[in-house]
Amino acid sequence: MIFGRRWKLDKMLSFLGLTRKSGNLILGYNKNEEAIKMRKLYLLILSKGASENTKDKFKGYCEKYKVPYIEDFTPDELGYALGYEGIAVVGVSDRNMARKLEEHYNSKRMEE
Repeated sequence: MIFGRRWKLDKMLSFLGLTRKSGNLILGYNKNEEAIKMRKLYLLILSKGASENTKDKFKGYCEKYKVPYIEDFTPDELGYALGYEGIAVVGVSDRNMARKLEEHYNSKRMEE
């Protein structure tokens, strides 16, 4: 594991892994698109490596359906935290876990 700001598996990414294990994580473009339209998504995480078209589309959905989103991690960082190769779009389907992830993310940003 490479150390540094971007590769550090911090609390937010660790909690993201826990969210996956609990079954409250939605991976992939199509599944997240469906979940956000059905109002079953409470947080969306977009990787910096997602295409501009994907980012624009999901940001539009987030504004329309009032879902907060985070765009900060690389596909490799998200993939490492979740045990997959590279991930562009991740959704959280549990309100409490989404809130906790946002808290971890905001506290991480305050430290920088």
